[in-house]
Amino acid sequence: MERISSQMKRVLLKRAGIPGIIFSSSPPPPPPFPLSLNFIAQTHSQASPIKDRTVVSRIKTIDDVNSVEDALTSFRSMLRTRPLPSVVRFTQLLGKLSKMKHYSAVVSLQREMDLAGIVPGAYSLNILMNCFCCMKHMPFSLSVLAKIFKFGYEPNTVTLTTLVKGFLLEKNIDEAKDCYHKMIEEGCKPNLITYSTLLNGFCKMGNTAAAIQLLRNMEKSTCKPNIVAYSTVIDSLCKDGLITDALQIFSAMINKGILPDVVTYNTLIHGASILGQWKVAIRLFHEMVAQKITPDVHTFSVLVDMLGKEGMVVEAQRVIDIMIRRGIKPDVVTYNSLMDNYCMQGKIEDARKVFDTMIDNGCESNLRSYNILINGYCKNKRIDEALRLFEEMSSKGLTPDVVTYNSLVNGFCTVGRTQAAQELLLEMQTHGEVPDCQTYATLLNGLCKNGQLEEAMTLFRDMEENQLELDIVIYTILIEGMCKAGNLAAAKKLFLESSSKGLQPNVRTYTIMINGLLNGGLVGEAINLFTKMEESGCPPNDCTYNTMIRGLVLNHKILRAVKYNNEMVARGFSADASTAELFVHLISNGELDSSLQSLIRKDL
Repeated sequence: MERISSQMKRVLLKRAGIPGIIFSSSPPPPPPFPLSLNFIAQTHSQASPIKDRTVVSRIKTIDDVNSVEDALTSFRSMLRTRPLPSVVRFTQLLGKLSKMKHYSAVVSLQREMDLAGIVPGAYSLNILMNCFCCMKHMPFSLSVLAKIFKFGYEPNTVTLTTLVKGFLLEKNIDEAKDCYHKMIEEGCKPNLITYSTLLNGFCKMGNTAAAIQLLRNMEKSTCKPNIVAYSTVIDSLCKDGLITDALQIFSAMINKGILPDVVTYNTLIHGASILGQWKVAIRLFHEMVAQKITPDVHTFSVLVDMLGKEGMVVEAQRVIDIMIRRGIKPDVVTYNSLMDNYCMQGKIEDARKVFDTMIDNGCESNLRSYNILINGYCKNKRIDEALRLFEEMSSKGLTPDVVTYNSLVNGFCTVGRTQAAQELLLEMQTHGEVPDCQTYATLLNGLCKNGQLEEAMTLFRDMEENQLELDIVIYTILIEGMCKAGNLAAAKKLFLESSSKGLQPNVRTYTIMINGLLNGGLVGEAINLFTKMEESGCPPNDCTYNTMIRGLVLNHKILRAVKYNNEMVARGFSADASTAELFVHLISNGELDSSLQSLIRKDL
């Protein structure tokens, strides 16, 4: 690599806040860091002299270092050795700690080396820079760069790749790009690791366009992209829902002689399945088998989940049978997907059989396994069986989470056991699990549907006092409860209160309020609210129109009902069964004037 120009030095050092004069002064002191060698030693077991000697005798090479304690013991021994071991040995120790991701320990040991007068080598400074980058301390990383210059070392591809990674970890994409371009300008050739670092960083930040452009640049350079580079971009495109673009990159990769592996196919199959393109996913699966690429457990798990979500649970079960015949053992993710899909179809007994099969096959169930079954039982109003599973969790060493409690709260409310649901909320808080918005919404909905409006309002006001987030869903639940109870005054008050707090009513909120007003005979207010709904940027949907039409008919406003019906059809909506039946009844009873019958669309 050509020597880095003084201009580049000044640019990078300026970003670090270090003046250019540093090149003619003494080396900068190591950046302060809260962990010292003594502090690290104190946080681990304190070795006695006898134990220390035992550990030293056990640690013969750097390969024998398997923990921070081993590293500290070895480091202390090296510092006591006279003459001191070469900096290479110290660097090897730092490298081992860095690979073990003990970054703060590396920083502290490097500081001790400085205090001991051990001049660091270029490699050890690169290690130190990498540690600061991984800890997202870029100013310190750039200070290390200054030190590299001071000692007369030349930053190499590893140095600047490390800086690029550091900027990307801090989501500073502009600095990462600038550092990359400086590498090119100063004659430093990026290697595959450099490109992979940039690609991975761009994709993680959702900048897929930049990743694709970089991939194109790689294709034109001497450093050609490999399967990992292509797979990284393909994965990012799939996560963006751009499966067609991902398949184009995939085809281009194959045309360039880069053969896909199981990871590439898994990425594409998963991407297609998320978009519901199950035929594409199946085609890719057959293609990978034809290419003699062995599907792994992840491949099959994706297919099981996809087929189940498409309602093809029987086919999903067959996929599991196939993978077992191929000698691939389904994991908990595979079984959970099948259980979840059975529960979505209301087939709780089949879901339970899958659960029992999973246990019998030696696959340990996890929290999600129990959450799926508990939720399935609760939705089927089999709350006692859900509770048995809930109690069983503790014997398995599993701690219920907010999902578990939400399912049970909903189950209790569904069967009218609202008192038990409220007690469960208190138990949940006692065990340190914080209820979320869904927990309160579920309980409020249960109280309202069971006619316990006073208790619902008490819970609502408690939420206000505790400064919990009250969204439009919470208000909509209460408004519906008040409307059904005929308490329009309270419903209107809540509706206005939600708006005054900056919450935008959604189409469901408006529809419920309009329905309440029509049921209360307040036709004028309902029509005004319908108009206001449109003006507020929340256009009515088919449910709103059908609600409005039925309410007007019941309030003997036939002409207005016909008007809204035709407006509804003109917008591409249609009458539901209840509305159609209502109009048919009016026509058959002669309540609709014959001259107006022609205005009613034929689809009625």
